[in-house]
Amino acid sequence: MEDVSDPPFRAVCKEGGADLMYTEFISSEGLIRHAAKSKQKLDIFEYERPIGIQLFGGDIGNMAESARIATEVSPDLIDINYGCPVKAVACRGAGAALLQDIPKMVRMTEEVVKATHLPVTVKTRLGWDESTKNIIEVAERLQDIGIQALTVHGRTRVQMYKGEANWELIGKIKENPRMHIPIFGNGDIDSPEKAASYKNQFGVDGAMIGRAAIGYPWIFREVKHFMATGEHLPPPELYERVETVRKHLEFSIKWKGPKLGVFEMRRHYASYFKSLPDFKPFRSQLVLAPTADEVYTLLDQISEVYEMAEV
Repeated sequence: MEDVSDPPFRAVCKEGGADLMYTEFISSEGLIRHAAKSKQKLDIFEYERPIGIQLFGGDIGNMAESARIATEVSPDLIDINYGCPVKAVACRGAGAALLQDIPKMVRMTEEVVKATHLPVTVKTRLGWDESTKNIIEVAERLQDIGIQALTVHGRTRVQMYKGEANWELIGKIKENPRMHIPIFGNGDIDSPEKAASYKNQFGVDGAMIGRAAIGYPWIFREVKHFMATGEHLPPPELYERVETVRKHLEFSIKWKGPKLGVFEMRRHYASYFKSLPDFKPFRSQLVLAPTADEVYTLLDQISEVYEMAEV
């Protein structure tokens, strides 16, 4: 979710029903060096609460110091990312790389817990590869040194995002009589049915949804409604899609400025409108539009063209 789950994206997810959200993961080294990009990721807003600031890094001292810096902006919790599998992170000894050195992971987590008065949570994976699926032991050790909740992505680092997430092993963590902190599952949840089925089958306390919310922030309200009633909400109509894109763009411009706000919004258009037939010409125009006014004009045209098609 790097370069995706920024404040504008989180704003539409909150409106879509998300209960708890996290910032993009923030480099501990960047924070202690006061790097502009890392500092900007500390921006949180009252309407986002509860909100967690997510940190990653490979140096224990830097992680502790970054937790102290993050605490100063008053999030609701601090989250440590031990799950990111990408080379740029893992090769620096951060993210999922810590799955190869569990003692260091435990020491790092303990120092972060000591560095803040806020609750500390962790997100990680089942293990580094098929031969090191040690998440049950890891969960116990992290709980013992003070984390308040654990989210587990049901794949190893070697799997990256391929194959099917293994929720059975996540369920075994929850079943472990030694565990008393909330356990959240992550991986492959892209529908209300899956969210309800996984929660009921494996007993987790909740589910984390990431990629399925890109271009579809309504998934959170749909999941909650289905769990409460067993019934499906109708999908968002075209006017709601268009209105949400407008809001997302407005938040983006407000946070990043008119030029960067328009530029960085370009990555979202295809996802918001992926269900519309023959949308490619509009997508190209949206991506090339240099100003917000031109984007708004295109959104009006999209509404007109596809509403007429429905008639």
